[in-house]
Amino acid sequence: MAEKPVIYVLNGPNLNLLGTREPEIYGADTLDDIAGRLEDQAQALGLVVDVRQSNHEGHLVDWLHEAQAMGAKAVLLNAGAFTHTSIALYDSIKAIKTPVIEVHLSNPHTRESFRHKSYVGEAAKGTIAGFGALSYALALDAAAKL
Repeated sequence: MAEKPVIYVLNGPNLNLLGTREPEIYGADTLDDIAGRLEDQAQALGLVVDVRQSNHEGHLVDWLHEAQAMGAKAVLLNAGAFTHTSIALYDSIKAIKTPVIEVHLSNPHTRESFRHKSYVGEAAKGTIAGFGALSYALALDAAAKL
């Protein structure tokens, strides 16, 4: 029996604090809550998710490279604040063939002006933002259809 396709779910800085960090913006769900629901959803879709979080930009770059090397079907990437600053992530997304879907809990365009620029979004296949934890589920549905 063939292995199920894998979707990497990569999370950047401060997402380890979900549930306690500004819940009025990011919601009450923890990253573990979101990961658990994604695992259930992935199973129903015939997929596997590999959920990771790091506060370090280089880890995200390495994991993007790994996603391609391991034959991942897609990557869901919530790069947190690196979204708005990281040319390294932009270059990494452009360098791999694995499709990347940018994910955000909040809608960056309704927030501070510095959040309106997304280097990740400029390189990603698409962006899903503003639906809270549901953004991840919507992105996983999109990835399943790629």
